[in-house]
Amino acid sequence: MKLLLAMFLVLGAGVLLLGCARASENKAARAEYVRLTPAEAKDMLAKNPQAVLVDVRTPEEYAEKHIPNSRLIPNETIKGDVEGLAKDAVILVYCRTGHRSQQAANKLLDAGYQHVYDIEGGITKWPYETEAGAAK
Repeated sequence: MKLLLAMFLVLGAGVLLLGCARASENKAARAEYVRLTPAEAKDMLAKNPQAVLVDVRTPEEYAEKHIPNSRLIPNETIKGDVEGLAKDAVILVYCRTGHRSQQAANKLLDAGYQHVYDIEGGITKWPYETEAGAAK
């Protein structure tokens, strides 16, 4: 009886460990976002005209000042697939200082986007051209 109980305990522990290992493998398969300095982001955008620049701030913040050619997708609205964004698109996200863009980058990765970049320091550290106006 003790031998049978010991076998069940060993078997149960093995199943538990195997389940944890598989969960780790699935988590490891998820891509990670890359942080870019403003200079690296500007260079990437210049070299890759298909890259999508995403401002994840509010419409009011966007209207006040944003990076030209950026698309407004407020962080609060990202809940999975984003209309008009291909899963294999190169996506650069930014916000005001970098906190919301980190959240948005992780949401996009969780939704299956593979090439996500976060611009360090957000628009407050962006030394290049900006413009004002509401999203189109």
